Amino acid sequence: MSKPAYSNLMKALNEGKFVVTGELEPLKTTDLSSIINAAKTIKEHVIAVNVTDNPTAFAYTSPLVTCYLIQKETGLECVYQMTVRDRNRLAITSDLLAASILGIKNVLALSGDFVNVGDNPQTKPVYDIDSTQLIHLIRKMVDEGVDLAGNKIINPPKFNVGGAANPNAVPLEVEVYKLLRKQNVGVDFLQTQSVYDIERLKRFFELCDSIGIRVPILVGVTPIKGIKMLEWLSKFVPGIHIPDEIQERLRKARAKSKEAFNEENVEIFSELCKEIRKTTRAAGIHLMAIEMEWIIPLIVERAGLK
Repeated sequence: MSKPAYSNLMKALNEGKFVVTGELEPLKTTDLSSIINAAKTIKEHVIAVNVTDNPTAFAYTSPLVTCYLIQKETGLECVYQMTVRDRNRLAITSDLLAASILGIKNVLALSGDFVNVGDNPQTKPVYDIDSTQLIHLIRKMVDEGVDLAGNKIINPPKFNVGGAANPNAVPLEVEVYKLLRKQNVGVDFLQTQSVYDIERLKRFFELCDSIGIRVPILVGVTPIKGIKMLEWLSKFVPGIHIPDEIQERLRKARAKSKEAFNEENVEIFSELCKEIRKTTRAAGIHLMAIEMEWIIPLIVERAGLK
């Protein structure tokens, strides 16, 4: 059964279209010209773009104002990422009301990375509610016109709400049951962490199907910016498995030149996107190419995603 669609992203998912979304990251700045230009670069190749909320617990510019300016200046629809790490339910409710006033139609409900990995490790995390409770809070605002305590909202907001999924989790069964909880409170779509191993992704979808996860799932794909990023992902990010074949292709290409490395990136991740579309029930691809947005049009075109 299709969910009510308030955004272009949700309308496309309801129609069964294979969608592509992107991701942009406002930094520690008051000048958003570069992120506006990045949005313009990818506008014709994605249906919407996520704007991150203090990723890896770094204190960056608010995604709320960034989403507003991207939509105002470029016309590209945004997905407003919101973490429960930094706000209690009062601040969350206030920011969601403001987001609606500013014309934002998509919210991605997240827990947020732990503060000890960020640039202000002495920060006290909030976690008044968890990410599933955030989905529930948004659904109450949208569907019932009340806040989490049942207080009436005048002219309640209309959002489509997404949640995060991690196909790399161990044990995977625990992660998938968390997704069932998110589905039960009314999530509209799910968006996964970065995936490089197609067999691991297939196993994830098999488990989702076995316990009744029916909401659309966008699969996260992250091109590799350089060898340092490749090594960091392989060694330090729990659950991430980059197949040896991909690592070898990228290392050989970089030994030739930066240009060869970029071209191999386009080829590898175009192949991966095509394989995901062909062999899984993914509803789309979420391309996370922070500071290399130029690659998104190339991957989308070469993979035949438009």
